[in-house]
Amino acid sequence: MFDTMTTTKIIGGLCSTFLVFLLGAWLAEEVYHSGGHGDEQAYVIEVEEEGAEEEVVEEVPFSVIFASASASDGEGLWRGCRSCHALESGQHGTGPALYGVVNRPVQFYDDFNYSGALIEAADVWTPENLNAFLENPRGYAPGTAMSYNGMRDPEDRANLIAYLETIGD
Repeated sequence: MFDTMTTTKIIGGLCSTFLVFLLGAWLAEEVYHSGGHGDEQAYVIEVEEEGAEEEVVEEVPFSVIFASASASDGEGLWRGCRSCHALESGQHGTGPALYGVVNRPVQFYDDFNYSGALIEAADVWTPENLNAFLENPRGYAPGTAMSYNGMRDPEDRANLIAYLETIGD
């Protein structure tokens, strides 16, 4: 059945296939590791030493930020709030009306169903309380029904509160 020539062709085919795989592996190794196989890394990630001091970031008090807040900039930020709140007195949306909200009691409207978590957090919406609430509503008043994730920039919060302060004077 098999003669010498057929056996030679089969062995030659296997050897040539093996040779192609070896050459392919060598070529891939050269492409991915060009420049040799030295001990030096191509990219080093610097890690702080244990004894290194951390950089101290001074946090500016909110009262200082609020003193330089711009109500006109806050008016632009109001767009994100008006989907759930209204600025007209007594006209509620998903959230209560924010007419005159700065320095008023937290649960001001009798005709709005507050969640109850807010009264435990504060009695009056001072600029500082509004700042803390707008930064992280669920962290400030756990259990609140407000589904807003928060406003991270303190200048934006100060501008928005300055704008709300002008509504209802």
